[in-house]
Amino acid sequence: MTRPASSVLVIVPAWNEEQNVGTTVREILATGRGYDVAVVDDGSMDATAAVAREAGAIVLSLPFNLGVGGAMRTGFTYAKRMGYERAIQVDADGQHNPADIDRVLAGLETADISIGARFSDVGDYQVRGPRKWAMKLLAAIVSRVAKTRLTDVTSGFRAAGPRAIEQYVRYYPAEYLGDTLDSLVAACHSGLTVTQVAVAMRPRAFGRPSQGAWGSTVYLLRSAFALSLAIMRRPTGRERGPV
Repeated sequence: MTRPASSVLVIVPAWNEEQNVGTTVREILATGRGYDVAVVDDGSMDATAAVAREAGAIVLSLPFNLGVGGAMRTGFTYAKRMGYERAIQVDADGQHNPADIDRVLAGLETADISIGARFSDVGDYQVRGPRKWAMKLLAAIVSRVAKTRLTDVTSGFRAAGPRAIEQYVRYYPAEYLGDTLDSLVAACHSGLTVTQVAVAMRPRAFGRPSQGAWGSTVYLLRSAFALSLAIMRRPTGRERGPV
């Protein structure tokens, strides 16, 4: 196995993101930090893989759509096999600013998992109605599990150190909200530590977000149910990471 030139792997899960993924990859590489970028093409039906490869990314192609959880577990498995010390998720749609990657990675100096938080008095990201209430409730509950104050537990802009990479290879759920809530709660149950840093989100460049008006309406009930299952569930020995 050839050791990677960089100690950091940026994992970009992408499903039908041919309009956005090229710009995202180029922006990451343009930071000049020497990150390696792996785009996980999650069964796309467009030219996502070709565009990402042309932009300079490593491309890991899945034969069919597994969702963000399946794509990220693929990315973490690649990171472990290739010997990366840190890995960070950056979404393909351009909402995560590559300029903030260093800020999120810096959180790994004191914790196993570092979350780029959208609700920490930085930027103007806003949500309203049931979705806002749900996010506050989820943050309050997960903060108790993590034993630290968290304000944005559904953010996908998060980094993992060596222990977290090991944990995510063992267990990284693909169910609704599993890639954010369940994976975070399971990591805390396994003894991993979590912190957050303030970041500003950008608007999606092209295309529609995965949730429309109806999805936002049912977000509260679905997220509460998902969190309840995550808290009640305890990882098995096979899934539990190193402590």
